[in-house]
Amino acid sequence: MIAPSNPGNAASAAVTAAAAAATATAAATTSSGTRLADSSDATQRIGGQPSQPTPAPARDGDPRVQLLEGVYPTFVPRNPGIQDGVWNARDADMVRAVLLGMDLPSLEQLAEHYGQPRFRAKQLLEGVLKGAHSVEEISTIPKQWRAQLLADGVRTGRSLLHHSVGDEDGTRKFLLQLHDGRIIETVGIPTEDRLTVCVSSQVGCPMRCTFCATGKGGFARNLSAHEVLDQVLTVHEQFGRRVSNVVFMGMGEPLLNLPNVIRAYHGLNQDIGIGGAFITISTVGVPNAIARLAAAKLKATLAVSLHAPNQALRETIIPSAKAYPLEALMDDCSSYFRATGRRVTFEYTLLSGVNDEKAHAEELTALLRRYSLMSHVNIIPWNPVDESEFKRPSRNRVYAFKQAVEAAGLPCTVRETRGLEAAAACGQLRNQFQKQPLPQFEVPL
Repeated sequence: MIAPSNPGNAASAAVTAAAAAATATAAATTSSGTRLADSSDATQRIGGQPSQPTPAPARDGDPRVQLLEGVYPTFVPRNPGIQDGVWNARDADMVRAVLLGMDLPSLEQLAEHYGQPRFRAKQLLEGVLKGAHSVEEISTIPKQWRAQLLADGVRTGRSLLHHSVGDEDGTRKFLLQLHDGRIIETVGIPTEDRLTVCVSSQVGCPMRCTFCATGKGGFARNLSAHEVLDQVLTVHEQFGRRVSNVVFMGMGEPLLNLPNVIRAYHGLNQDIGIGGAFITISTVGVPNAIARLAAAKLKATLAVSLHAPNQALRETIIPSAKAYPLEALMDDCSSYFRATGRRVTFEYTLLSGVNDEKAHAEELTALLRRYSLMSHVNIIPWNPVDESEFKRPSRNRVYAFKQAVEAAGLPCTVRETRGLEAAAACGQLRNQFQKQPLPQFEVPL
């Protein structure tokens, strides 16, 4: 539903539309592969008057608050110097219609709302995918319509490139400043025959894994689908070459933002043209979420961040593991394999003196062999993080662990470490900037 442009009822119609969209999203299943509603789309408004004053802060009983409480976390861990907080009514009001991430039928509906022929929808989509950062830059649509879209707050969904750093191996990390002023990071990892983008799925992360820099930076909110797609387009533009692979291994826990991750997957696959098998969705484990991912019937690879071969050790590394026992996680992985027929990758970050002994490798292989699933172990030597007590294992230690896993007959690889100088470990660069908070600014409405 698209809110009418009548100034007298635009705001109330938008809230009604938002509530309907949220209800539809909650009721939808992913078993058919249907593109789910983006949780941020529930607050989109088209046709409002740009001269209207900023709405008063929401109060108890305000439908905007009721809607948002069902979509975004209401508790946000705070660290000194981080200008983040709960997703409030002002944040919601800043979210207008965003072109990036809308499928063709939705764009056709948008065009028809403005009295434009349906073929204009394809022009909008192509304009955004070819690099338009503003509606003004989509030169294939009429100038008068561009002005109308701008007046109604319609955005392309592209973010500002706030900062970038590079490493001598070609790895480049980018900080993107979102429409609400928050910062996320994404990484471009080139090789001779591919370009991989490591995307974030949340602003920060609530899981607080002890070895991870992102958890030290706090958590603010989920990313919308267009904010994920924007990361891939940014890397494509900055490298000047096609992105071949996408891994959801940046900031955040993807399965805590599953509807938007699924929408982003379809946008990557159908709009940007990245094959489903070249998309990896990583998780430390969220109760009941792996089953919902399986029901979506994606062709993506599931990567489970295990990091320990037993429950006791895993709880010391991943605090959230206390709510999701290892046996339950492995049962869900086994069910995922039976439902999809797709191999599960188990990520194992090696921490010197913590989980890198030969006995740990043997315990890991015994664990994986107990379950009926096709698996692969990906060993990740830990990337150093400021103010952390962990240490990076030696190269000999890493390959001794690999040999112990392979000796048990399990396929195993060691992930090549990229971007040490670029602070490319998840969350490190963003945290450096958050030590000196970004200035607050008003977003024009």
